[in-house]
Amino acid sequence: MIGYIIDFTLVALFVIGITAVMGVLTNGIGEKLLAGKTKTVSFDHSAKTQVGWKNVGGKTSK
Repeated sequence: MIGYIIDFTLVALFVIGITAVMGVLTNGIGEKLLAGKTKTVSFDHSAKTQVGWKNVGGKTSK
């Protein structure tokens, strides 16, 4: 019974790990190959939204 639990746990971790890695890889490949001119649309929209916001944290310059 212990062997079954160990095998089940290893297979579950392997499947979850492969799924996570494949998701990251396919997202990266998709962004590099298929994004075209829209690579920075999300970043640009966030930057435009944050114009005028106060900086929080970090060192202050005096």
